[in-house]
Amino acid sequence: MNKNVQAGKYIFFDLLSATAAWTCFFIFRKLYIEPEKFGTPVDLEFGQKFYLGMLIIPLFWLVLYLSAGHYRGIYRKSRLKELGQTLFISITGVIVIFFALILDDQIVSYRSYYQSFLVLFGLHFSITFFFRLILTTITVRRVHNRIIGFPTLLVGSNLNALKLYQELTSEKKSAGNKFVGFVHVDERNGYSKELKEKTPHLGELHDIRAILSTHKVEEVIIAIESSEHDSIGMIINELHDPNISIKVIPDMYDILSGSVKMSSIFGAALIEINFAIMPAWQQSLKRFIDITVSIIFLTIFSPLYVIMGLLVKLSSKGPVLYSHERVGFHGKPFFIHKFRSMYMDAEKNGPALSSENDPRITPFGKFIRKSRLDELPQFWNVIKGEMSIVGPRPERQFYIDQIVRKAPHYKHLHKVRPGITSWGQVKYGYAENVDQMIERLKYDIIYLENMSFAVDLKIIIYTFMIVVQGRGK
Repeated sequence: MNKNVQAGKYIFFDLLSATAAWTCFFIFRKLYIEPEKFGTPVDLEFGQKFYLGMLIIPLFWLVLYLSAGHYRGIYRKSRLKELGQTLFISITGVIVIFFALILDDQIVSYRSYYQSFLVLFGLHFSITFFFRLILTTITVRRVHNRIIGFPTLLVGSNLNALKLYQELTSEKKSAGNKFVGFVHVDERNGYSKELKEKTPHLGELHDIRAILSTHKVEEVIIAIESSEHDSIGMIINELHDPNISIKVIPDMYDILSGSVKMSSIFGAALIEINFAIMPAWQQSLKRFIDITVSIIFLTIFSPLYVIMGLLVKLSSKGPVLYSHERVGFHGKPFFIHKFRSMYMDAEKNGPALSSENDPRITPFGKFIRKSRLDELPQFWNVIKGEMSIVGPRPERQFYIDQIVRKAPHYKHLHKVRPGITSWGQVKYGYAENVDQMIERLKYDIIYLENMSFAVDLKIIIYTFMIVVQGRGK
């Protein structure tokens, strides 16, 4: 089961479909639209414009598919979902091509516009979906026949886990689960010997990170007993990997409240916990906006950076920039850059958070911290892909270790790129101790649950007001 090869098949046939659709559309224009415009038959010649379109158009569609996340979860596709996605992307792409390339054409009547749009859409959608339907059907059948499967870990060790295991493994058509084993939550409830006879017992909950890595687990199913429900938060905190699908067996309340959504007519009824903060296309658009705005800002305000650098240099001895390691996206460390606001060797006695009347802060440093101007160099971190313009503020590992002991859910902030500004920063400002960090954390968690372009825009506006008014904490 090679995901890259499978994704390569989709990419190849998507490019082939886009090329075929554009070729057929070009022929249609030559044989039907242009004779109407010129009042005489037109020779079918494939000139420079045709070959240029053959180069640009398929690449345009490929970028659109990549931005929409079409090649993610390549073995977990369904034909109905494929139909909806292909339909939506085809409409979006054809609208862009229509306004970019077709609308300027000289025509006899507006009927030609409608014909061009409908023919291009019909050709592209039908050819693209035809190949995708074949590929997806082959994949679905291989999953149902247990030729393809996803390494699955069962969290739970007693009656619920045993019943779920038996239900999933006895299905005539597989849902794709290949169990690598199970873990039990704690020693109080132990584990079923009958379950152990069917699938290996791999350890306890605290071993789960190592188990996920060792067995290359792609799916986790939580099937704990009612007496273990108080551990569900701890389990979810350990399973914050965005590449792992997490499902939970529902109780009757979940079913009646509508939490259980049917994604397949095969397999057990399970609640899927979705760690995707934003749809793939919004993530791609957010990243595009981050890069574009950062490049424009660094270009236009380059004189401001020079002035800020000179003022920092004149305010005290030491380098202009302060660079320090932070923990970012998916828990990966990176070096954050700021204009230096403290005297040299401010942390010679170890890591220490700043306070309102911190003697380590220079006079000019107080101004740039209040106005948030010390954060300006981080637009370079944004371009490098280490940060976003809006997102939870990154912290040092030294403080993360302390925060996690009191608030394990802090790990969820690593689902997204850290930001130059955040709702926690706007609402709370700089934290002076770990307790204040935890207090600020609730704002960032709420931001994760409500991420959208509208929320980002509001945070940027409030940040701008803080910069202009110089009232940052």
